[in-house]
Amino acid sequence: MITTPASAITKAASKQTYYTIRFLVDRERVNDAYRAYAYFRWVDDVLDAESASGPERSVFLERQKSLLEKCYRGEAPRDANIQEQMLVELIQHDCEKNSGLQTYLRNMMQVMDFDARRRGGLISHVELNEYTRWLATAVMECIHYFIGHDEYAPHDETRYLAVSGAHIVHMLRDTFDDVQIGYYNIPREILEVNHIGPQDVQNDTYRDWVKSRMQLAREYFRAGKDYFSRVQNLRCRLACFAYIARFDWLLDTIEREGYCLRHQYDERKSIRTGLRMGWLAVSSTINWRAVKNLPRSTLPHTSGEL
Repeated sequence: MITTPASAITKAASKQTYYTIRFLVDRERVNDAYRAYAYFRWVDDVLDAESASGPERSVFLERQKSLLEKCYRGEAPRDANIQEQMLVELIQHDCEKNSGLQTYLRNMMQVMDFDARRRGGLISHVELNEYTRWLATAVMECIHYFIGHDEYAPHDETRYLAVSGAHIVHMLRDTFDDVQIGYYNIPREILEVNHIGPQDVQNDTYRDWVKSRMQLAREYFRAGKDYFSRVQNLRCRLACFAYIARFDWLLDTIEREGYCLRHQYDERKSIRTGLRMGWLAVSSTINWRAVKNLPRSTLPHTSGEL
């Protein structure tokens, strides 16, 4: 397989994503899948760089947002750099009206914009939910666009729940790293009512909030797994189950430690954890069941939560 800048960026950033794309994505869309991941990996790295000032981040992001709009208007920019050219080529290859790719690009750009604006400040419960909704919509539509794009997948209220749960756990896992660079993932309302700061991770109130978020993530995973079971394409189901398997073990770990977050969870890189995640993904895919009508009583209440 020929190595491209997009595939190289993807492999360096996430080997799981790299091999998921290589082996599970529809053959004709593999290169675009690498571009889709690598472009936003690059954008995120630029925005997170400590050397960049607030105004510099704003100028950079406005350029990326303008580039996205111009490309969808059919205006090919002449001054795009190597990374920006990934976005240009992606959109040039997007021939579907209101495609899943366009949904992915626009929602991920909202995620990037929100991260750039919130750095160093507190966010509300509503903003946190919107942030998760944008991310979950982007990831799920990206998966469906690139894997089994012409096969059936439900489009109901459970479509984005598993990824929402994964995002909740992801933010908890990265709490200490995020605090160091000014991203505070706990709602302002919780901090103000309980008179604590975003750095007070070991506080009992903070731990209670972590527990509530973990419980919500478990509800979303349960509903999301039922959603995955109704996806027609086998490769897509495997990719979806593999995605949430990355976070299932972390739920168990944080619960076992009394909802007390720590700086690192290096065991996620171990062979044992990798084998467990692989087994969870494969066994869930093999044992999938066709759930034609999921009873509404089994669905979590999403109002105000996403």
